[in-house]
Order: sequence, then structure tokens, then C-alpha cells
Amino acid sequence: MLTVVISSYQYGHLAAHCIESILSQTVQPKKILFVDDGVGDCTHLPAIYPEVEYTLRDQNLGTVESFQDMLMKVDTEYTMFIGADNWLRSDAVELLTSDTTHDILTYDIAITGELKDKHPAANWPGSEPVNGDIWWKRDGRHHGSMMYRTSLGKSVGYRRHRHARGNANCEDQAIWEDMLKAGATVDHIAEPLLHYRRHRENCISDSRT
Repeated sequence: MLTVVISSYQYGHLAAHCIESILSQTVQPKKILFVDDGVGDCTHLPAIYPEVEYTLRDQNLGTVESFQDMLMKVDTEYTMFIGADNWLRSDAVELLTSDTTHDILTYDIAITGELKDKHPAANWPGSEPVNGDIWWKRDGRHHGSMMYRTSLGKSVGYRRHRHARGNANCEDQAIWEDMLKAGATVDHIAEPLLHYRRHRENCISDSRT
């Protein structure tokens, strides 16, 4: 019922960790798709993880176009995107797929990595330390790795948000708002199921998601 799309842009040195976190889930997604958007640093992965389906682009499409292209490849009921520099808690898929009555499932995030204190959420009201990381609470809010009903996501599609600036397209906020306008129902798991890594090669240095 779920396809996890792993997206990479200059994250080839971290991507295996992300893939392993999906393969080690207590409940497996039906499919794992992987896309390298024109960098070429992920060519070693198919030999190691042949059960993953790969799209290794020769040219960079950019986040919005690449995400939209990958979304159109999904044929399961639900979709979830995850950056190849991040990883999921081992029971994340089990918890998320236990609820099939809502269109969008959100959950909290643990911000980790050597630059975690640089993330804007480090100083947001409600954020708190957890096991040396930052617990970013997302109840009633979007993020790029929310799980959503594929048909609804395809009906609205990815786009650059009108308030986006710099190299942050805020495409996750755009699709969230568009799905809500289309009548999406939302549920939330108040646990940090995603480890969001802030590191030296983050392609977005000023995240406002």
C-alpha cells in the first residue's frame, strides 16, 4: 500500500544509511524507489541493493520537476518521500500504515547531525531536546516526508510555493496546502519517526519547512 521514494542530490555518501533504514522496517513498504537527480554519485547502490528501483538521471531536473516525475511512477495507495541524507525509525512504516482512513499522515521529526543547532526549528516554541537531538513537533503542520494518498497527491501535484525564496522551493508546503484545499483528512503521530540530518552537504541551507 506504500511506496517510499528516496531522493538524492549530492547525498551518495549517505544514501546507503537511508536505504538500510527502509529495508529494516518492521513492516516493509510495497516498493522503494530511488532517484539521483543528475549528480552521478549513487551508481554504486544498485549492486548493493538490487531490490530498490532506481532512476539515475543524466541531467538535473530540479526538486519540483524531479519529485513530480517520481510521484507519477508510484502505483500504490500511499506515497512518502524521504531525502537520502535522512532515515526512518524502524517502526515508522508500521505505525503509519496502520491508519488507512486518512489522506495524510504526519509525524514529528528528530533533527540530528553536526549542524542540528543551525536549523531554524532549534529555537522554535515547542521544540525540545530528545536523546541529544531536537524534537521538532509537527502536529497540524506539513513536512517533506509526510505520507499521503497517491491519487490525491497526483491530482494536485508538486510546485514551487509562492512564498519560496532562494534554493528552497517549499514544494512540500505547496502540495500540503493544495491537498488540504482539495478536502484531505489528516492524522498525526506525536513521535519523532524521521531523523532529519543537518550536515555539511545539505542542499538547502535555510530550511523553512
